[in-house]
Amino acid sequence: MISETKKIRLILALRQSGITNTGILAAMERVPRDRFVPEAFRDRAYEDTALPIGHGQTVSQPQIVARMIEALAVHDRVKLLEIGTGSGYQTAILSYLCRRVYTIERHRDLSRAAERRFAELDRNNITTRVGDGTLGWPEQAPFSHIIVSAAASDVPAVLAGQLGVGGIMILPIGDDRRDQRITRVHRGETGYDTEDWGPVRFLPLVAGLPGVEDNDGAMQ
Repeated sequence: MISETKKIRLILALRQSGITNTGILAAMERVPRDRFVPEAFRDRAYEDTALPIGHGQTVSQPQIVARMIEALAVHDRVKLLEIGTGSGYQTAILSYLCRRVYTIERHRDLSRAAERRFAELDRNNITTRVGDGTLGWPEQAPFSHIIVSAAASDVPAVLAGQLGVGGIMILPIGDDRRDQRITRVHRGETGYDTEDWGPVRFLPLVAGLPGVEDNDGAMQ
């Protein structure tokens, strides 16, 4: 009951911050964020803040999740690629809004933990992969939508190439965490257009897979 009360307060706070898309808010209300954070942080699960999940990663601030999904303009026919599963919180929200979600995580234990949460919540339209997110998922391309939960220095050409014509990609762009912008990329018939959706702070997009030491739990 306490968690439900806190969740309602969070949804109200998101509305007050300018998030008005009822579909997104309803999806966020259905996803128990306390299931996607470590035990030590569960009392803070419904605060509008990022929380650590291990490997130097975080579960994103709910307001940022909502803003990025709003910019993505998803609908129930979407085939979406997510780069950076993390705890799976954003993935679970997207699963209520899209037809199919393909999600890539470079840390095996984070991916496996997210898979267990998806199964517990009966989210059966999510397909996971452990791998290098900078390479995308060429076997499943093209995607109508792509969302990247890490900051790139520019629009990644490989991921942009896996976006279908008419598709949308959302990602943070900027080398300096103090100067990153949510960027919306639209693929047209003859090229790509970009649109600035405001400031944000994310960890950098990293190529390759973590080493043995990192898989054993060391922080990046």
